[in-house]
Amino acid sequence: MTSEELLQKVRKIEIKTRSLSKNIFAGEYHSSFKGRGMTFTEVREYQPGDDVRSIDWNVTARLNRPYIKVFEEERELTVMLLVDVSGSRQFGTLTQIKRDMIAEVAATLAFSTIENNDKVGVILYSDKIEKYIPAKKGKTHVLHIIRELLSFEPTSTGTDTALALEYFNNAQKRRCTAFVISDFIEPAKTLEKPLLVARNRHDIKAIQIYDRRDAELANVGLLKLRDAESGKRMWIDTSVDAVREAYTKHWQLQQESLAELFTKTGTDNVAIRTNDDYVKGLMQLFRD
Repeated sequence: MTSEELLQKVRKIEIKTRSLSKNIFAGEYHSSFKGRGMTFTEVREYQPGDDVRSIDWNVTARLNRPYIKVFEEERELTVMLLVDVSGSRQFGTLTQIKRDMIAEVAATLAFSTIENNDKVGVILYSDKIEKYIPAKKGKTHVLHIIRELLSFEPTSTGTDTALALEYFNNAQKRRCTAFVISDFIEPAKTLEKPLLVARNRHDIKAIQIYDRRDAELANVGLLKLRDAESGKRMWIDTSVDAVREAYTKHWQLQQESLAELFTKTGTDNVAIRTNDDYVKGLMQLFRD
């Protein structure tokens, strides 16, 4: 992609996603995320009617009378986007590839964030941490993020969302809202521990972007396939019913494992197909 083509694509995504974030998502974003975080402000002496769960036992023991911790609603939110840039994002068979859909979804979330005067940052990951963009405010910062989403070329093709979550847990000390955007083509069980740790500290939401052909094979006869992450190639005969059924069954089992993971960890999630309207999916996620 040339610099001119990249700029045109960035501009196109900016116009579309900025309009969505202003006209559709602004209210949903604010009601969903504002006020969820609480920050410590002071310690004061206990008064009748105060919640005893707020008592600061260390100060109470030192001063021999009860004191409580006082918190207030965080007025400024930090949003982190954990974006899968592995090889499988290059796949797509209908209106667009997964990479482009991921970029649009991430851009919409980023513009929604700055429209509410919050900060947004990004972690780009494959089976390693490819790039970390610290959270900041402003349109210039969001446009930089979009350019990276469209043009960034990872050094690896694999996927390790668990590693990305662990990095996020270490890098982000203050409570924030994080969106994990991936096709989640990896063993769900590897994500349970880091996801539970992240959920204890932050508000985590998962967005699965997938293509129709991730879920089912078309009957097109003999077909040569290449795994975008491992590079492995193989021939399969899609005219054989058992082959197509096995492929679909594998996908269904993977989805069931993901659903179990998200339920067990209490993670809000949505699955969006590349030829679907992602607006509906994001609205559903905001309202969960």
